[in-house]
Amino acid sequence: MYNRVILMGRLTRDPELRTTQSGVSMCRFSIAVDRRYVKQGEERQADFFEITCFRQQAEFVCKYFTKGRAILVEGTLQNNNYTDQNGVKHYNTAIMADNISFCGDKRNDNGGGAYGGQPQYQHPASQPQPQAPAPQPPQAAVNRAPQPIELGDLGDFEEILSDGEVPF
Repeated sequence: MYNRVILMGRLTRDPELRTTQSGVSMCRFSIAVDRRYVKQGEERQADFFEITCFRQQAEFVCKYFTKGRAILVEGTLQNNNYTDQNGVKHYNTAIMADNISFCGDKRNDNGGGAYGGQPQYQHPASQPQPQAPAPQPPQAAVNRAPQPIELGDLGDFEEILSDGEVPF
């Protein structure tokens, strides 16, 4: 049997850290995941999922994530069905996260978009593909001097500065 879920979305609210009666850290939050296709003339639809995580994952989420921030969640589906005092059966499916990661570019991770942030993921097949230049016929290599190699300018690179938010 196999039960695995991988979701990438944006937090719909700030996560809150709680502690269970046995002293284990716990966090519940929800994410909005945009649907892949948009009907022409309509607004993009999203699905909302409840996520639960424990211990270090819960502390990690509460420390580094806020409403609107992009997040990658890996975990399992779990049914939480119960019957209330009136005999009515309630059905609930939750995602129990066991791996949570950052995703997206931090510099572009706020503002814009339907749920705050950068444009949503698009499947590579739906993106326009660059056209490759037409192949050139080979030229004769008779009496040709070797061409010098250009190394480029070091000004093409930029220094990466740490902002102190690395979790490890």
